[in-house]
Amino acid sequence: MFRRSLVRSPLYTDNTMIKGRPMTALVSGSQPRDAAHAAPVAILTGASRRIGSAIARDLHALGWRLLLHYRSGPEAAALEAELNATRSGSAFTLQGDLADAGLPERIASEAMARFGRIDALINNASSFYPTALDTLTAPQFDDLLTSNLRGPLFLAQACARHMGPGSSIVNLLDIHARKPMPGYVAYCAAKAALWSVTESLAVELAPRIRVNGVAPGRMIWGAGDNLDDAQKAAEQARIPMARLGGGDEVSRAVCFLVSEAAAYVNGAILPVDGGLRLA
Repeated sequence: MFRRSLVRSPLYTDNTMIKGRPMTALVSGSQPRDAAHAAPVAILTGASRRIGSAIARDLHALGWRLLLHYRSGPEAAALEAELNATRSGSAFTLQGDLADAGLPERIASEAMARFGRIDALINNASSFYPTALDTLTAPQFDDLLTSNLRGPLFLAQACARHMGPGSSIVNLLDIHARKPMPGYVAYCAAKAALWSVTESLAVELAPRIRVNGVAPGRMIWGAGDNLDDAQKAAEQARIPMARLGGGDEVSRAVCFLVSEAAAYVNGAILPVDGGLRLA
């Protein structure tokens, strides 16, 4: 829970409930709340599923307008309709593959054309699957670096040109960037590089733009985990909190980092892993 005592600026606040939990929204903009153009704007990649959709719903509940990037599938259109049913014109989707070198500029341009501002970029999209060294291929390596490193870096480049003072970038990392998993060499390398990019940009873009990261641990099981039931049970037993995390935990960390409550947080990597990095 974000306490009201964290408020130290004239920026407007909105006390709201996210999934039954109180959260104080501290968002950019000094104009009245009912002025649509004053609502802050976030670009969120990989927005249609899992952690991405949780972030989208929570930011929207806090008053943000959203550009929802997705690669494929029908979920994005349903999410867009859901959010716009609550607040008309507050969200729109943009389909694209991060392998497309022109996508970052297209995303930034679309956000500016629709909303006229960019206050936050959240690089959530990620490919994740095992690549043992003896079977790793160049296309697999390129794919994992594209979604986990090149895409986020060039999105930051494209968006930073339009972001004003007080804006922020949040990169979704992984605790295994610093504690590699056997059999995932390309994925772990890509996330480790994005970790470094996060810290580098925090220095390069400050004080105008803050750049931080969120490093989840074992969250929602996915096809890329490549574990059977016994292995999943053993992995879960290693977590000091004795359970998997989920999209809600990651989303709350992201919402904090893009808020005014985190106005002096820059270059930080916030682990959301139930203590797994220490196990």
